[in-house]
Amino acid sequence: MLPVFQYVDSHQEEYVQTLRDWVAVESDSSDVLRRPDCHRMMDMTAEKLQAMGGKVELVDIGVQELPDGKTVALPKVVTAQFGSDPSKQTVCVYGHVDVQPAKLEDGWATEPYNLTDINGNLYGRGASDNKAPVLAWIHTVEVYQALNIDLPVNVKFIIEGMEETGSNGLDAMIVAQRDTFFSDVDYIIISDCGWLSRRPALTYGTRGNCYFFAEVEGPKQDLHSGVYGGTVIEPMTDLIGILGDPSGKILIPGIREAVAPLSDEEWKMYQDIEFDIESFKSKIGVSQLMYSNKVDLLAHRWRYPTVTIHGIEGGFSGPGSKTVIPAKVIAKFSIRQVPNMVPAVVKKQVTDYLNSVFAKRKSPNKLKVTMIIGAKPWLADTKHPLYEAGKAAVKRVFNVEPDLIREGGTIPIAKTFEDVTGKSIIMMPIGGFDDGLHSQKEKMSRYNYIEGTKLFIAYLHEVAHLKKD
Repeated sequence: MLPVFQYVDSHQEEYVQTLRDWVAVESDSSDVLRRPDCHRMMDMTAEKLQAMGGKVELVDIGVQELPDGKTVALPKVVTAQFGSDPSKQTVCVYGHVDVQPAKLEDGWATEPYNLTDINGNLYGRGASDNKAPVLAWIHTVEVYQALNIDLPVNVKFIIEGMEETGSNGLDAMIVAQRDTFFSDVDYIIISDCGWLSRRPALTYGTRGNCYFFAEVEGPKQDLHSGVYGGTVIEPMTDLIGILGDPSGKILIPGIREAVAPLSDEEWKMYQDIEFDIESFKSKIGVSQLMYSNKVDLLAHRWRYPTVTIHGIEGGFSGPGSKTVIPAKVIAKFSIRQVPNMVPAVVKKQVTDYLNSVFAKRKSPNKLKVTMIIGAKPWLADTKHPLYEAGKAAVKRVFNVEPDLIREGGTIPIAKTFEDVTGKSIIMMPIGGFDDGLHSQKEKMSRYNYIEGTKLFIAYLHEVAHLKKD
């Protein structure tokens, strides 16, 4: 594959410039005022794929309803196809080109939408999450075309523009196209994640997420603490009282019992993973972690549930002082769920538990619990041929064995693809462990971008040798 890799090396400046052009588009899907930029980003993606001769469609997935009742068009989803040889494997690459919000005044050292090369690191919002990986896959097809080499597999793309705000409309589109666009797909590849260390990695699992609001309502209006303090049972006191153990342990019956047990084989896998605890502590700026050994730390990051209290809405949280007893407060918390937990069961367990704890307080206030997100976890079989092909591709490009890792976060689309299409999925990251996704220092290293493109090229070559079902 030497000539192919040499072609990538000789065109890296062109690849960096394309990434610069894409990062310049402020495709922040959370800001309705930036929606025209999201539409423009989808158009640019479609135009790039069309210029390569792909069979491209911009799929209308409807509208988004805003809090004021108005609606705004969702960015269209781009699908593309290169090759339709029935004797070849067909892979479908998923990616997104929308980004998290970013402003210079948030603490960026560089303009977030002006890709800036500092010591081989390409800083910019969306550089790693997920524009460079999407482009690396596009460059992969371009390289085969430029060298007049037949693609070893048929390649399809599905690229969206709302991932950072929940992929509105995408699930319905996947269901609608199950028997058309996805009918001939053999495997689905997701590259919306990163390595754990400097060692390349293949990702085989993600945690799900059950997100809750717990609302306690008392007096009909906010009250003056000097006039009413000591006479009313305060909603905030009730809310803090039911949130439980400050250590972060999950007190809800049934949650821990549902977790798939840690096997000896899995324990051994965790032992072999490259992970430096001191570097991890330094990176996040803490002196102590909840666990002091690597296996416990990784296991609780990836394959055990956690509960996090994200904040409390209501009352007074602005600067200064205000002596108020809030009439209504809402706690926002989530439980990262893992196999074999089920969102509908978790919803009942959490609701029943909070109501039982609240009842013991004998408070006149009212409690209402709602679950607003119920995203399932995803887990793949690392012995599947897709992962064997991934190991071979990593060995070919980086000359090392990859770490097999899981993600602590949630990529809900993986489980949707699996449930709706029934296809096998692999997550193949090229992002670095220090890329600072969602932060004020997001970057993609030139090394990962260029070598990642080679990895994708090598991977298609390996997948072509898999036995077709």
